[in-house]
Amino acid sequence: MAKVVFITGASSGIGKAIGCYLHNKGYVVYGTSRSPEKYKDAIPFTLVPLDVTQPDTITAAVAQILANSATIDVLVNNAGVGITGPIEETPTDEIRNAFETNFYGPLNVIKAVLPQMRKQRSGHIINITSIAGYMGLPYRGIYSATKAALEITTEAYRMETKQFGIQMTNVAPGDFATNIAAGRYHAPVLEDSPYKNAYGATLETMNAHVDAGNDPDEMAKAIERIIETKHPRIHYKVGAFIQKFSIVLKRVLPGKTYEKMLMKHYDL
Repeated sequence: MAKVVFITGASSGIGKAIGCYLHNKGYVVYGTSRSPEKYKDAIPFTLVPLDVTQPDTITAAVAQILANSATIDVLVNNAGVGITGPIEETPTDEIRNAFETNFYGPLNVIKAVLPQMRKQRSGHIINITSIAGYMGLPYRGIYSATKAALEITTEAYRMETKQFGIQMTNVAPGDFATNIAAGRYHAPVLEDSPYKNAYGATLETMNAHVDAGNDPDEMAKAIERIIETKHPRIHYKVGAFIQKFSIVLKRVLPGKTYEKMLMKHYDL
């Protein structure tokens, strides 16, 4: 019987790539979007309305999927938002929104599917984090923090739910060629800001990295391999070699040396 896969944030980018790939492979795919009607002609799988910052929509989406398919075998927690800016100049409301979307949102979706997965005595929850979550990146510090929080929480959650036959995994992508930059919150480059030149240059570098990123289908193929792995690892990294290797370097280099390397990379 085909596995039922529930993917949040599936109307574009990595989520859409994963959904289309798994749909074509014969999985039963339910994706989510805040406005699914806008994408009904462009998405080959079922889209249900969901906003991860609104718990009522999470409950309704899970109920709709269970009414249609009676099970949820895999949850891919993909919905997220980008945020850039000097931390000092980033509005507190935008910081809160990033955590609501990238951290509290995924946790609430997990809470919504766990009762069914416990009932089944099976299930696999895959949280899409980021290689940025392994390091504090200049002018992306809040984004890094949201993804790091989800990475660490998943480690604990995985141990708590293993007794119910449920697997939990982090998948940290590097830069992929998606439209994430268009939907990202950018703190404005203020003319009188002491960060103006450094932040402006770093913003251009970040956008260039996304534009030159890998094909999102690489992530989709990795997700399928993980779904079909009997004993999945806790952490996976998917992306360019140098981005994955940067995590290794952080483990082995002295802190100040690693900091200098990052600052050189961003011309700071």
